[in-house]
Amino acid sequence: MAVTLTENAAAHVKRHLARRGKGVGLRVGVRTSGCSGLAYRLEYADAVNPDDLEFESHGVKVVVDAKSLPYLDGTELDYAREGLNEGFRFRNPNVKDQCGCGESFNV
Repeated sequence: MAVTLTENAAAHVKRHLARRGKGVGLRVGVRTSGCSGLAYRLEYADAVNPDDLEFESHGVKVVVDAKSLPYLDGTELDYAREGLNEGFRFRNPNVKDQCGCGESFNV
């Protein structure tokens, strides 16, 4: 079981953690939302909770809560810049369907 980052995503997170001046890594989770049921949640992790699982990817700690891991297992996060748009891209092998706007998914 793992959630990983590409080199581009890890470099982006490292830069932002350095600018922030604090944090132990990137927290990835899911929440109930949208028309398909689940949405991704990303934030910087300032601490690791007792029920969290930790993964290391290209020198960056990825923190996932135990309830989110079944929906995220095997996911790879990439960070891409295309023209004026930039952001994280989720490659989640568990996704069965997505809403038309791409904001939510179900497994």
